[in-house]
Amino acid sequence: MHAIVARALVAGRRAAGWNGRVEPVTVGPDPLTPADVVAVARGGAPARLDERAVAAIRAGRERVEAHLGTGEAVYGVTTGFGALAGVHIGAGDLDRLQVNLIRSHAAGTGSLLPAEIVRAMMLLRARALASGYSGVREEVARRYLELLNQGVTPAVPSRGSVGASGDLAPLAHIGLTVLGEGRVLTGGGTEPSAEALRRAGLEPLGLEAKEGLALVNGTEGMLAIGLLAMWDARGLLRQADIGAAMSIEAALGTDRPFAEELMALRPHPGQATSAGNLRRLMAGSEIMSSHRESDHAVQDPYSMRCAPQVHGAARQAWTFAGEVFALELASIVDNPVILDDGRVESTGNFHGEPVAQALDVLAIGLVSLASIAERRTYWLLGIGAERGLPPFLSVEAGLGSGYMLAQYTQAALVSECKVLAHPASLDSIPTSGTQEDHVSMGFHGGLQLREVLASVRAVLAIEALCAAQALDLRAPLAPARGTGAAHAALRERVATLREDREVAVDIEAADRLVASGALVAAVEPVVGGLG
Repeated sequence: MHAIVARALVAGRRAAGWNGRVEPVTVGPDPLTPADVVAVARGGAPARLDERAVAAIRAGRERVEAHLGTGEAVYGVTTGFGALAGVHIGAGDLDRLQVNLIRSHAAGTGSLLPAEIVRAMMLLRARALASGYSGVREEVARRYLELLNQGVTPAVPSRGSVGASGDLAPLAHIGLTVLGEGRVLTGGGTEPSAEALRRAGLEPLGLEAKEGLALVNGTEGMLAIGLLAMWDARGLLRQADIGAAMSIEAALGTDRPFAEELMALRPHPGQATSAGNLRRLMAGSEIMSSHRESDHAVQDPYSMRCAPQVHGAARQAWTFAGEVFALELASIVDNPVILDDGRVESTGNFHGEPVAQALDVLAIGLVSLASIAERRTYWLLGIGAERGLPPFLSVEAGLGSGYMLAQYTQAALVSECKVLAHPASLDSIPTSGTQEDHVSMGFHGGLQLREVLASVRAVLAIEALCAAQALDLRAPLAPARGTGAAHAALRERVATLREDREVAVDIEAADRLVASGALVAAVEPVVGGLG
């Protein structure tokens, strides 16, 4: 496996164990990892410029300046942009050209992006500038890191990128703050960038030839969303196995289909990992031992029997996305690029299609986790009566409705996810007078993925909630040590449902536990690290 990919995937597998590191992240010749991005975006870790990058930045800038005054047409340096590439710009207007680019391209709309996405974008763009291929001055690259370290986060509208020529509009709104224009996020709203810069002791930074273009050409928006989503999705893959184990156990299901020798007959790695998790989670269960030889345990419904196959496919979607994101982390996606021999060449590397497709694949994989989890919950609440569970897991069925409506919520979320998982990368719409006649829509796919992620998390939380109730109803038989640890962690926040109460409160508490990784953290010391 490509060394960069392997390193990034190892970092991604530590997702649930990230402990809010604060040691600096170094931006320079070495590729960033997902862990670096999360540390800066969410944990506020400081970022610093590797001194090894300084020589490359300065050399790139010297090559740009060598083209100035020669009269040659250099795209984005002495010409207009996009469909205006044929317009020559005089030497006296080159700096103004770059400032105008930032102002005109800051054309986003809609709700503002969360700070973590903007911070991740800033780190990723700083990494690109530090490569030397963008041809900016050293102070421009350092300014992004200064903004990060001072907690100055530009206010960036969430709509406006079509994912080709990079994420132009979102990146331009970040560029406004560099100029001392636009607005930045505050605790409860926004304020003018100029005021935030003054408080941070920073002066607005002017732009020179090529620099405005270097701030906006790149896939950093969609990549930032993808990296954060991949980090969170890893915890949901583990949670899906925990919830499935709890449901299967509570349903008086069987673990026989998960045997290692059966998994070897179809050696998909994700399937094998999920099955191994299920075996460990249910090992030593009194509940399962009580009915191991029963006729009903010959075949469980697909949602239980085929859990490793479905969960495993989602794992492989995650792996694929991680490989793409890792390669993008090590890529140069600016346009034009300043080559070592002094040439300024236009490229198509800014096109977001590889990342866009990976975002879509990850969303589809995650929706399958939610879809099968909802089916297991549905079984426990209704068909579970065939194996001794009361309707809707209510201890006073009829008088009480138990968790009936929790499954309705799952159903609503799953149906919404199916719509959101329609691949955004299948769409394209021409822009810039058809100069940019095919676009990736990757940023849109990333926004959809974030919504899918939150909904899938809630669906998995509801499964854990209902499965815990079903395990309570199997007393005095004890669950396995693994599932029992998850059950105990949930019961610290949500009491057994003995009479009807506001179910939304239970769901919110369970959702917080899943989001924090608390259930995974409770299980792993008992059964070992989950794959």
